[in-house]
Amino acid sequence: MNALFVEGDSWLHRLSPRAKLLALMAISILLFLSRSPWVLSGAVAAGATVYLQLGMPFGKAIGRLRSVLLTIAIVALLSFAVNSAEDALVALLRLTALTLFAAAVTATTGVGDFIDEITLAARPLETLHILQAADIGLAVGLVIRFVPEILNRYAAIREAHKARGLPLRPLTLAVPLIILTLKDADNIAAAIDARGFRRQGMHGRTKNSSI
Repeated sequence: MNALFVEGDSWLHRLSPRAKLLALMAISILLFLSRSPWVLSGAVAAGATVYLQLGMPFGKAIGRLRSVLLTIAIVALLSFAVNSAEDALVALLRLTALTLFAAAVTATTGVGDFIDEITLAARPLETLHILQAADIGLAVGLVIRFVPEILNRYAAIREAHKARGLPLRPLTLAVPLIILTLKDADNIAAAIDARGFRRQGMHGRTKNSSI
């Protein structure tokens, strides 16, 4: 479950998960309130400093973000095509800074801690019988766990296509990736039902309601 976690003893590792998530939320709001390229450039520099001081080799640190940074570059290019150069630059800097800060938080916080904090945050909605907090925490944990798996599987499918001399087309890459991901989802859902996670939550909610 800790595919994105990096072992270490930095000040960010020692900071409580709640403080990190709240700080990331505040930084996100501030980034989207600002349109100054200078302020956003400073945020990128600060995010890079925080992320790179976690102790990972530079190549590995950049490699973990390569696909996300490529997506950001594509978004910036599309923004440049339909908007002004300033809008494209703002989008590029804003998303890059947010990615660096989020990557630093993800690398120093275990998935279990994420699940605990999100489950706790969802408790008020559970008291209103809108949803089950444990389900929200589990869903977020599964997403965090399987994003790296999906990326690795995509890379494996690409390599398999290259080894067979097949053309790399979006459709031929996406179809097997979707099929394999859906199979994993079915297996996970069956495992969750077999362990009675949802039944336990539903039983607890019914018991509380009867009281």
